[in-house]
Amino acid sequence: MADTYTISRSTVIDAPAPQIYARIVDLHRWREWSPWEGLDADLKRKYSGADEGVGAAYAWEGNRKAGRGSMEIVSAEPAQAVDVAVVFEKPMKSTSTSMFRLEPEGSSTRVTWTMVGPHSLFSRVTGPIGLFDRMLGKDFEKGLAMLKGVSEATA
Repeated sequence: MADTYTISRSTVIDAPAPQIYARIVDLHRWREWSPWEGLDADLKRKYSGADEGVGAAYAWEGNRKAGRGSMEIVSAEPAQAVDVAVVFEKPMKSTSTSMFRLEPEGSSTRVTWTMVGPHSLFSRVTGPIGLFDRMLGKDFEKGLAMLKGVSEATA
């Protein structure tokens, strides 16, 4: 088994790449589409660094479902790509990089969300049977569907 895992999902959104990019590169706007919104009505959020783009950071702390962690945008190419360093502290410690790629497809945009990180004990055990990919992949699919919904509603 490799030392790292990769989980990836994509969808085609009937909206221009710059409009979708704006929702990804601004961590404040993740509340519009993040699959993890709503896990804790009392979630504590703290934004720091740049308003958007490289250096923008977000930390959260919530109930057992939401956990605790932080994210920081480490790379951004306008209307093309955003890379986010993600650190989970609770319920499990892990680090990963989420990568968003936007590719024009006619008048639409293909958005691919990929996460790469070192295997944890949990991902090593569940990886071979595909459980880890299905669990996290389901969240990515939900997030991409929500991103599609809000982006197409304003396109």
